Parts: sequence; C-alpha cells; structure tokens
Amino acid sequence: MAVYICTPLVAGYYTRKRVLESRGEEWFSRRLVPALGRSAIAALLITLVILFAYQGHLITEIPGIIGMITAGIFANILLVFALSYLAAKIMGLGYEDAAPAAIIAGSNHFEVAIAVAISLFGVESGAALATVVGVLTEVPLMLFLVLLCRKTRGFFE
Repeated sequence: MAVYICTPLVAGYYTRKRVLESRGEEWFSRRLVPALGRSAIAALLITLVILFAYQGHLITEIPGIIGMITAGIFANILLVFALSYLAAKIMGLGYEDAAPAAIIAGSNHFEVAIAVAISLFGVESGAALATVVGVLTEVPLMLFLVLLCRKTRGFFE
C-alpha cells in the first residue's frame, strides 16, 4: 500500500518543488502537468486492459455475481451522491461547490481500489474483479450524475 500511496506522494512533492525552482510556474502548468495527466490516463488504461485480460472471461461466465457487484456499487454511488447533494443544499453551498463535492463523494475512486486490490490480493482475485466491474459501473454513472447536476443547477439558485 505504501508503494501506491507514499511513493507517488513523495515523488510528486519533490518533482513539483524542483521543477518550480528550475523552470517556474508557467512551464510547470503548461508543459509538465498536461504531460503527466496524459501519462496517468495511459497507465490507468493499461492497467484496465491487463485486468480485463485476466478477468474478462468471468464477466460473461458468471453474470449473476457481476450483477450483484454492479447493483451494490450503483446503489452506493447514488445514495452517497444524493445525500451529499442534499447536505450541500442544506448547508447553503452554491452549485459550484455542491456539484463537485457530491460527485467526488459518490465516486469510489476505482483507480486507487485497483492498485490496492492488485497489491493485496493479486490480479486474478475477486477483489480485482470487483474493481473491473466498478470501473464499468462508475464511469457511465458519473457521467449521468454530471448531467443530473447540470439539469438541477436551479435547485441551488
């Protein structure tokens, strides 16, 4: 776990510090951050391809279990999102704060879950399977929640 959390944290801290000292804020923001963003997306996609290579057959072989995992993830995301969105309204937050807070709260952060599942249980484990199903569930649902937030913007005005 320390490898997936502490190492990137320390590496990010020192990278930022050294780049800002040597190249400045402008170069950091315009050149390094976009390049690292593309690298992070590519790394996540490669991880997903590897997981699908190991776990993809189970998605078609045991659809009942996949459905149960999906239903739990779906219910969790919707419940946490709804509670957070309503809590933001009750606390008097504006739309600009409420929408991202609720979406982040509802997210299961599957990129971290993938790293933890693989490091603790291995790529062929049930935990790794759940992260694959989680990604397939979370991504379209998050897009729907963004649309829902945009449609309910007036709720905060």
